[in-house]
Amino acid sequence: MKYKRVVIKIGTAILTKNGKLSKKRILNIADLVMRLKKIGIDIILVSSGAVSAGHIKLQLDKTKLVNRQALASIGQTYLMSIYQKEFYKFDITISQVLLTRTDFDSRKRSSNIKQTINVLLKNGILPIINENDSVATDELVFGDNDQLSAYSTHFLDADVLVILSDIDGYFDKNPHIYADAKIRKLVQEINDYELLQEVSPNNEFATGGIVTKLKSAKFLMDRSQSMFLSSGINLKFVEKFITGQSYKKGTLFKSKI
Repeated sequence: MKYKRVVIKIGTAILTKNGKLSKKRILNIADLVMRLKKIGIDIILVSSGAVSAGHIKLQLDKTKLVNRQALASIGQTYLMSIYQKEFYKFDITISQVLLTRTDFDSRKRSSNIKQTINVLLKNGILPIINENDSVATDELVFGDNDQLSAYSTHFLDADVLVILSDIDGYFDKNPHIYADAKIRKLVQEINDYELLQEVSPNNEFATGGIVTKLKSAKFLMDRSQSMFLSSGINLKFVEKFITGQSYKKGTLFKSKI
């Protein structure tokens, strides 16, 4: 199955390497987006990384909320400038859409968001959705970017959410501990105990872990929508999945209904 509209969420662990923004990884994502757009697939990005990008410019104590908000304010423009530069190499014009969860609570606002995104896509523009972290005091908590991407997928009528992570998929046990851990290629049900696992982001600026991704998957599965979790470093499996080809790595979350 080839999808027509896809939301791709890019995590902080993918955007950063050794404490800096990874321009190479962003360039690779831009290359993927270019190839997908060429075959008629609408792409919407949801990006993390504003706080991390801000910390590169100003080393504030990130444990304080007010500092994290300031870092997000600094990092947002820096991050978007990198996106703009790398995507321009593939003749892709980007746009920024700053949202919070409350934007989806109002039918009027969510409708306006959808109309704006549709106009951008119709004109070949790539929307990049970011959390409005610098003003939303309850947004800098575990999982918001994962959940924002799930909300965006649902309310923007996307066919599937693709989360780019630093892991190859959802394993049957912790791959960092167990050498025999195996990827679950298809998940059709998420149990409550899976959602109660300890949240353990690997990156110091990340805002979640596997649990937040499972919550996002469940949100979509409960609404008869799907999510695909795969590596954001090796993008060949993501491309194969989106274009309907056979893929060896990655996990598809899809309800039985």
